[in-house]
Amino acid sequence: MEQKLLLLSCCAPCSVGVIHRLKQAGVQFTVLFYNPNIRPFEEYQKRCQENKRICLEENIPFVELEYNTTLWNQECGHLMNEPERGKRCQICFYLRLKRTAEYAKQNGFTHFTSVLGISRFKDFNQVCSVAQEISQLYQIPYDMTNWRKNGGLELAEKLGKEKQLYRQSYCGCKPRSI
Repeated sequence: MEQKLLLLSCCAPCSVGVIHRLKQAGVQFTVLFYNPNIRPFEEYQKRCQENKRICLEENIPFVELEYNTTLWNQECGHLMNEPERGKRCQICFYLRLKRTAEYAKQNGFTHFTSVLGISRFKDFNQVCSVAQEISQLYQIPYDMTNWRKNGGLELAEKLGKEKQLYRQSYCGCKPRSI
């Protein structure tokens, strides 16, 4: 059976290095953009467009799912004062990875992964713990590669600068500058 990976991307700066590595390794994959946590909508659009641009340049399939802020607000909105890496992040990861696994299962992907743990502001183990739970629930493997390791974060930063990617100043749900 041919392997087909679904990569959940939060933004182009986090995913550009992973896209580069997967493409160089000859992996068949699609980038998925599902980020109902990003505020405001204009910010969401900027991040989505940058992801599309990178995928177009690299000839990688790109899928954008619904921008469901209502669901995100119901599950996470009351946790806005939680610290980074806290309960809000845990639930947000759960919502986004669950939707990714659903899409993967419905569309013939053999496994899924994400770049949610590549940022030094996120807890890689927290992402993987949630992903393992989702993986068991949907019976689809999660690739727990730590994309931050082996120069992954540095590669992402280098490629981001070379490609002049829009770089946001916050995760998405809790703008520091707005």
